Amino acid sequence: MKMFASERRNKIMHLLHDKQRITVKELAKKTGVSEATLRSDLTRMEKDGLLTRTHGGAILNEYADNETSFSVREKRNKKEKSEIAREAFGFITEKQCILLDASSTALELARYLKHQPIRLTVVTSGLQSALELKENPDITVIMIGGVVTNGSTSIEGKLGLDILDYVNIDIMFTSASGFSLEKGLTDFNLYEVELKKEMVKRSRKVVAVIDSSKIGVNSSAVFAKVGQIDTLITDKPIESDIAEELSSYNIYLASPIMS
Repeated sequence: MKMFASERRNKIMHLLHDKQRITVKELAKKTGVSEATLRSDLTRMEKDGLLTRTHGGAILNEYADNETSFSVREKRNKKEKSEIAREAFGFITEKQCILLDASSTALELARYLKHQPIRLTVVTSGLQSALELKENPDITVIMIGGVVTNGSTSIEGKLGLDILDYVNIDIMFTSASGFSLEKGLTDFNLYEVELKKEMVKRSRKVVAVIDSSKIGVNSSAVFAKVGQIDTLITDKPIESDIAEELSSYNIYLASPIMS
C-alpha cells in the first residue's frame, strides 16, 4: 500500500526513537519504499532539524528526541506554562464548550481547571488532560477517539473526528512546537498535526498558548496559519515589531506580565 510523505516521515521518526540510528536499507525493508525516496525524506527531515544524516542512514537529534518525549516537554518551562494557564483561564466563561489539545501547556490548563468551581464541557485529545479534568464534578469531559501509539499521551489520526459534529466548540486552546509569522503554528508529530488542523477548522475561536521559547521557531508541519489565530498568550511580552504585525492580523496578545 502506498504511503504518503507524512506517513513515511512519521514512520521514520518512530523507528528512530526505537533505535536512535538507522540505515536507508533498514528503512526500505521496514517501509517498502525505495531507497531514493527515503534518502529524499531524510534530507528534508534533516533540514527540519529532526535528524542528522550519516553515511547510509540517519541518527536521531537529541532535540527531536526531546520534542517527542512528553515527560521531557512537560517539565520544560513548567513555571511559564503554569502562568500561561492561569492567564488562559481568564478567557473562559461558565457553561462554555472548550477544546484542549494534547500539549503540555494545555495539560497545565487542565490541571488549573481541575480546581475551579466552573461548569464546562471540555473536549480533548490529551489522555492526561482527561484524567485531570474528570476529578472536577462540574466538568463534562469528552475524549476525541483515535489511535494511541506506544509512549504517547495523545490521540492521533482522524478516526474520532465525528464527535466534533455533535458539539459546538467555543474556544480551542492549543500549543505548538513553534510559532512564526511566516508559518503560524507548527508541530512535530505529523499525525497530531492532521487532527489539530481539523480542530482549528471546527472551533469558533483559537487561542494559542505558547511559551516565549517557541516564538520564531518553525517545526515540521503547519496546523494553523496566522490568520486562523484569534489570541496569542505567552509568558512575557514579545518584540514590538512582531506584536505590530500580529495586530495587523487582529490577533489579541496577552501575557501574565501585561495583565
